[in-house]
Amino acid sequence: MSSTVSSTPVPPHGQSPLHAVQVLGSGAWGSGVHVRSLAAGLVARGLRVTVCAPWSAEQGYGFTAAGARFSPVDARTGAGDVAALRAACSGAGLVHAHGVRSGLLAALALQGRSTPLIVTWHARGRPAGRREHLARVVERRVARAAAVVLGASSDLVDRARARGARDARLAPVAVPARPPAPDRGDDWWHKTRADLGAVERPLLLSVGRLEADAGFDPLLDAAHAWRDLDPQPLLAVAGEGRDRAALQRRIDDEGLPVRLLGRRDDVPELLAAADMAVLSSPWEARSLLAQEALHAGVPLVATAVGGVPDLVGEAAELVPYGSPEALAAAVLRLLSDPARRAELAAAGLAQAAGWPTEDDTVAHVLRVYDEVAQR
Repeated sequence: MSSTVSSTPVPPHGQSPLHAVQVLGSGAWGSGVHVRSLAAGLVARGLRVTVCAPWSAEQGYGFTAAGARFSPVDARTGAGDVAALRAACSGAGLVHAHGVRSGLLAALALQGRSTPLIVTWHARGRPAGRREHLARVVERRVARAAAVVLGASSDLVDRARARGARDARLAPVAVPARPPAPDRGDDWWHKTRADLGAVERPLLLSVGRLEADAGFDPLLDAAHAWRDLDPQPLLAVAGEGRDRAALQRRIDDEGLPVRLLGRRDDVPELLAAADMAVLSSPWEARSLLAQEALHAGVPLVATAVGGVPDLVGEAAELVPYGSPEALAAAVLRLLSDPARRAELAAAGLAQAAGWPTEDDTVAHVLRVYDEVAQR
C-alpha cells in the first residue's frame, strides 16, 4: 500500500500542471499555517502539490483537505529521510522547502538533480556554543543550494545574503483570513473572563512556546510591576512547552498574577475577551499573536525585534527586548489610558487592512515559481 495520500483534482485534458513539492518540518513558527494556505491556493490555480512533512503536521494542518497530496517525511537528515524525500520529489518541477532544516534535507535529496530548490526562511535559530558554528554552516549550505531564498522579514533576507544566497527576497506571508467574529453578547464575554479568573480585573493575553528562548522570563519580571495594583491585572498565557513547570514555580514562588493556560485552540476567542495583548519575544519574523491582535482590534504591547516594527507600524506600543521595566511601563500606561487603547485598536484594524492577503502570497510565490522554471 502506498504511503502517499491523494486528493488532488485531475487536471483538464491536455494540460501538464507544474508539480511543486512543499517540504515542511513540525510546522512551528507559523510555517504549517502558511504551507496549508499556500497548498490550497496553488491547487486552486491548477498546480499539482505534494506536501512532505511528518504525519503530525498533516494531522494538525490538513494538507490533503486543501487538495494536496501528502507524503510522510520527517525533517531529519538521516539516510532514510533523504531517500524518502528524494523518491517523493521524483518528477517534480520544483521543490519549495520551509525552514532551514527542511531546506538542508531538500538540498541533500536533490543532489545530482537539476530540480530547482526554493527555500522560505520563517525563523532564525538561536543556538549557542558549538551549535552556533554548526548552524552557520547549515545556513550557508542551504542558502547556496537554493535558486531563491524567500525571507519572512527583512532581517532574514539580510541573513540569507550574508550566508551566500544568490537571490534573496522579502516574501509576503499572510495569516489566513478568519470570518468576522459573531456578536456573542455580554454573557459570553463575562463567562469567558470568569473562566479565566478575570471577572472585575484587567485581562492581558500572551501566546507562545513555554521555552527558555521565548521571552517569558522578562514578561514575568514585568508582572511584578502590576502585582500590587487594585484591581490586580491578570496575565493569561496560552501555550505549552518544556519550561512550563519552571515558569509555574516562579509564578507560585513570587506570587505573580499570571495563569498558564496550556495549549489552546481558541486564541481568537481569548483575544476577543482580553483588554490587551502582550508580545515579549526576543525575535519574531511575522508574529502570529501580533497579527491576530491587530486583526481583532486589541491593543498590543510588543518588543521591537525582527520583523515586528515593520509589521505593526504605529499600531502598537513597542519596547526594547530585555527591559522588563520598559515592558511593565508600557502595560501600566495603557491600562490607565482607555483613550490610547481605543486609538491603538483603531490603528491596528487599519494596519491589518494593508497587510498582504492569502491571494497576494500565492500570486507572489507563483511568480517566483514561473521565474525559476523559465531559468
